[in-house]
Amino acid sequence: MELNDRSLPVLSPEEVRVLACLVEKELTTPDNYPLTLNALLSACNQKTSRDPVVEFDASTVEQCLQALKERGFVRSVSGAEHRVPKFKHDMPFMLRLNPAQTAVLTVLMLRGPQTVGEIRGRSDRMHSFDSLDEVAEALNDLGDLNGRKLVAELERLPGTKEPRFAHLLSGESAATISATPAMGRGSGANRAAELDALREEVDRLRDEIAAVRAELGEFRKQFE
Repeated sequence: MELNDRSLPVLSPEEVRVLACLVEKELTTPDNYPLTLNALLSACNQKTSRDPVVEFDASTVEQCLQALKERGFVRSVSGAEHRVPKFKHDMPFMLRLNPAQTAVLTVLMLRGPQTVGEIRGRSDRMHSFDSLDEVAEALNDLGDLNGRKLVAELERLPGTKEPRFAHLLSGESAATISATPAMGRGSGANRAAELDALREEVDRLRDEIAAVRAELGEFRKQFE
């Protein structure tokens, strides 16, 4: 069931990570989607393309999945074609998002506050933006989408020229807290952005290997 025009879920940071990983993997590695619990756990705990980096356990992911199911954001799939339960998301349907808005929101959910340029570069595998203006348009829409504010522009940090944007799925106070950069990031963030294109390809290959390993592990359990 869709959320009404005014209601907006308040998700925990853990739930945000789980939901965003499901969206990301559907768009970047569709052959491995829906995800098993093990594959989703690996996606949540990736060392690249994530901010912050986390170390969830299976119990944490299962609890998040249950909470997201109850809100209509996630559902499990099973049947003859699925040897083990798998999970898929319904975020675009629930929030009434188009592909561009989905990609922008997912990047913010996975990586924290971002500039327009960072969002464009880091969403390339999920959605191709032809210009920064297209990203800005998606952000503007998310700022007031059917009466719901999903994204907010943050105050500029000292010494920076570009504004950053954050998602509001965990509430406005959470967005303010996440806006504070870690020590040493500053100008280094720009260099990190330049390396993202190279890291993304490595990341994709790691995702595929992790998914295959998870599937193999679940298959072996049937014969133990």
